Amino acid sequence: MARQTRRSVLAALGSGLFLTAGCGAFGRERVDVLVAGSLQKAASETLQTRTDVELAVEARGSVGAARLVADGKRDPAIVALADPTLFDRVMDTAWYAVVASNEMVLAYNPQTDGGTSVAAAEPWYDPLQSDDVSLGRTDPALDPLGYRTLFVLALAADYYDEPGLSDAVLASDQTYPETQLLAQFETGAVDAAFVYRSMAIERDYPFREFPPEIHLGDPAHTAQYRETSYELPNGTTIGASPIEYGAVRRDEQEATRTAFEAVLSGDWLAPHGFTVREEYPRVVGDVPSTVTR
Repeated sequence: MARQTRRSVLAALGSGLFLTAGCGAFGRERVDVLVAGSLQKAASETLQTRTDVELAVEARGSVGAARLVADGKRDPAIVALADPTLFDRVMDTAWYAVVASNEMVLAYNPQTDGGTSVAAAEPWYDPLQSDDVSLGRTDPALDPLGYRTLFVLALAADYYDEPGLSDAVLASDQTYPETQLLAQFETGAVDAAFVYRSMAIERDYPFREFPPEIHLGDPAHTAQYRETSYELPNGTTIGASPIEYGAVRRDEQEATRTAFEAVLSGDWLAPHGFTVREEYPRVVGDVPSTVTR
């Protein structure tokens, strides 16, 4: 499996797979981009400023997005997901690029009584076991944020020696679409939510941090993370691992190549609280021959 340097990946990208770019406003080329919900703001705002190509951004939970593409219900030129595993397990792509990392946190609403109790609690999970605190999370069947929430709770149960933690915290009425989860703070519908650090930072919500053994953002704890997993509705098992975001280009049009170079640069992600490591972009799989090796 080939691994390219950051400079070589950005310098050239080989032929992709399927779609053609369209025509946008004022004669500019338009590229359809399907992204994870947690990438919506970064893609719609900052990424657009990094390229002259017009981006038509659609955001969905990554599992649902990957399924739409795999089932032929969406045909975007570029796909960016919150878990590169989905490129292999759901979309069955030949290759993809890893572009960023993140970590899990517990955001809270400082204007509610429940949120205030989450802010002050030691340990952080105590208020979440009470009916007095409303918790928000996403559906693990639809997006990685949902199953990573389950991973955090499973890891926390071991870390704090609280074997019944997940059952005590989770309830069936807590799930919201990823693109709407933090908006629930605005209405007071939830006091706290399991989210990515980037989601809390770009919306300026306070949050509780987890130890690196739990937050899924530290590669040094990869072996520990892998002790837990989740089975998607299609029977695919997703193992816990350090959080990474991946992207793939699906056509060889010039506009798409230009837009994808901006995706690979990573500088559109750092301002939104994502971690862009020196090793990114890391290209994985059957990399197109025109990429410098």
